[in-house]
Amino acid sequence: MSEMWVERHRPQTVADIKGQKAVVDRLVAYSQKQTFPHLLFAGPPGTGKTTAALALTRDVFGESYRMNLLEMNASDERKLESIRTKVKGFAKTAPVPGTSFKVIFLDEADALTPDAQGALRRIMEQHSQTCRFILSCNYSSKIIEAIQSRCAVFRFRPLAEDQVDEMIRSVASSEDITLEDEAAEAIAHVSLGDLRKAITALQVAASLSSTVTRDLIYETTATAPPEELHGYLLACKEDGFQPARRRLKGLLDKYGLAGTDMVNQLHRGLGEVAFLDEKQKLAVTEAMAETDFRMVEGGGEALQLDAMTATICSLIGK
Repeated sequence: MSEMWVERHRPQTVADIKGQKAVVDRLVAYSQKQTFPHLLFAGPPGTGKTTAALALTRDVFGESYRMNLLEMNASDERKLESIRTKVKGFAKTAPVPGTSFKVIFLDEADALTPDAQGALRRIMEQHSQTCRFILSCNYSSKIIEAIQSRCAVFRFRPLAEDQVDEMIRSVASSEDITLEDEAAEAIAHVSLGDLRKAITALQVAASLSSTVTRDLIYETTATAPPEELHGYLLACKEDGFQPARRRLKGLLDKYGLAGTDMVNQLHRGLGEVAFLDEKQKLAVTEAMAETDFRMVEGGGEALQLDAMTATICSLIGK
């Protein structure tokens, strides 16, 4: 459902894009002028970078915009040869009659090798009169400075929870899915501002039941509810090591969490824990960071999580 819904309901013009107001206002100005410079869209996944690129191109060229557009995923064609052949070949051809330039959209441009980016820089320079580039990436720091300096940079931010909530309810309504209010809030919570992730979470839950509940969302997204994480910390504080250890194992088994997922989710929810003071939260954060580092470096998951539990118990326990 998610990909099909996105394609059916993708905004047709830049002005139709929800959220990202600072970005949209600048792009609307370009669409009104019917021209734009090279663009670099940077930001987290699922925040509208591809949608903005296609909507802007449609605004400039109309319904036949595909004739004047080359869309490539740079992570699939990241080598120098792809830039020298496919991109350069399209850049050298004349625009469609009635238009002054064409567009090359490179998605996930931060996956391009340094050599490929060097070749791309030269192509952008040589064909700037008849060809515009739109690059999208998650990490603009991976784009060489020579390319960044040739582009107008747009920073996309994670969508706010209320914006995700609004879009999820729209999807559920159009797909005849019964979405409970608490379930919508849970989707907004687990998506972390990624609308694509939010729609996928709704799709997975709806495939199991026509009525999507809060519990179903947390179970199908491998995410522990905040109250369960708080319960683990409370067990560390009140009950001691063994009960806290059993509680942690129960969380891992029930929600299918990996060790690093558990630590990351615990870290995210730590700020909302009312029964810990600031000094205790700082100490617990350091313990979680050490555990996460050790697991990433290859340490045994069960042992590292037990060590983290023991450390937290000693830091905040009675």
